[in-house]
Amino acid sequence: MHLPKTTDVKCRRALATDNTSPAAPTPWFVDQEYERPWPSFSPRQLPPHLNTTTLATVPVPEDAPTPVKLVHEALSRSPHLDLTTLVASRAVDPPPGPPLPLKAPQGRRKRGSTYGGESMFDVPGGIWSWTVMAQVKEGTENRGAIESVVRVIRKTLLTFDPPLPLPPKSKRRMGNGWALVDAGDFAVHVLSREAREKYFGNERLAEW
Repeated sequence: MHLPKTTDVKCRRALATDNTSPAAPTPWFVDQEYERPWPSFSPRQLPPHLNTTTLATVPVPEDAPTPVKLVHEALSRSPHLDLTTLVASRAVDPPPGPPLPLKAPQGRRKRGSTYGGESMFDVPGGIWSWTVMAQVKEGTENRGAIESVVRVIRKTLLTFDPPLPLPPKSKRRMGNGWALVDAGDFAVHVLSREAREKYFGNERLAEW
């Protein structure tokens, strides 16, 4: 059914009049405050564990072995670590121990004292030549952060050919906040803040 031409024109005029008509008054049940413009707020700053800003790490010495450099590079991308504590350095030799006391004579005859031998600390050098130390972010040590970092370390070291002498994988959870990965010539320590302050003092990792 087709409408007359005059009726069609009247409908178009009515629609145009409705679109240009002033806005209807606000109903009584609508709060006027909701019609005001909302204030603008500055974006909330991310917490430390979600901060994606690249942190400066202590550079690796140029004479460091290739495995040490690759482990340091892999750990620098870990979201579980406080990157300001990631340090790779030469192992510090332990201080020499005191000389062994003379052994008292035994038996009835007095043969004089006996020389006890040399201490193991008299041998220069230590167990490892290099150490890599890092601290997980505070509050994440009991949430699997240490175990996650250890997996990254083992995965990186297993890519070397010939393979490095790694210990068997442990399934036990690190309850003391300290994990050690022995890679033969160097070691990697992953610690919580509490373990670092307890076993290594309050100095920075760069001074270890």
